[in-house]
Amino acid sequence: MKIVYEDNHIIIALKAPGEIVQGDKTGDTPLLEMVREYIREKYNKPGNVFCGLVHRIDRPVGGLVLFARTSKALTRLNEMIRRGLIHKTYRAIVQGHPEVPEQRLEGYITSDSRTNKSYIHNSPRPDAKHVILDYRMLRRGERYSLMEINLLTGRKHQIRAQLSALGHPIVGDLKYGARRSNPDGSICLQAHRLRFIHPVSGKEIDVTAPSPDNHPLWNSDPS
Repeated sequence: MKIVYEDNHIIIALKAPGEIVQGDKTGDTPLLEMVREYIREKYNKPGNVFCGLVHRIDRPVGGLVLFARTSKALTRLNEMIRRGLIHKTYRAIVQGHPEVPEQRLEGYITSDSRTNKSYIHNSPRPDAKHVILDYRMLRRGERYSLMEINLLTGRKHQIRAQLSALGHPIVGDLKYGARRSNPDGSICLQAHRLRFIHPVSGKEIDVTAPSPDNHPLWNSDPS
């Protein structure tokens, strides 16, 4: 875990692929507890330390995660999430080369709790939620493409499911159709950038994560 931004009200951490954000049945130490311990030690705070989780990213995904250090900030950030005022940009390396280099994807998503997998549908269903993302291709390799994704709705496994439905699953994402897994168990998807207005100070926050190193296309020259 690395802290990339902090002030009196918010803190942004860089999650490594494989870490969990919140506690689950595995019993592994979650990022939330790591950040809480960081605050406790750095500021010498005894007892329980307030640390509010604003959003999550999947276990095999790395990148930026936002936390609130005060209840005031958490309440306001939750409302900003609900209103779509926290802009989340992802980057992904996908199999193949999309025919359209830049477009909006819309659909309807359902989730199966038994398989922990989401599915995209072209038309509305009673149990489905509307999903939207914009993507553009940044770099093209011999067999793979680097894409930038602006997430306009935040549903479980949305990016993974939508790119798979497009015919271009994320590299390493066996669950959604990748040919093979990555050696470290990650998938080539990163929560790359967070942009929003600070919930207390009103200043603009714009934070970008460093590129991963699990695939050469992350840092290759544009082509």
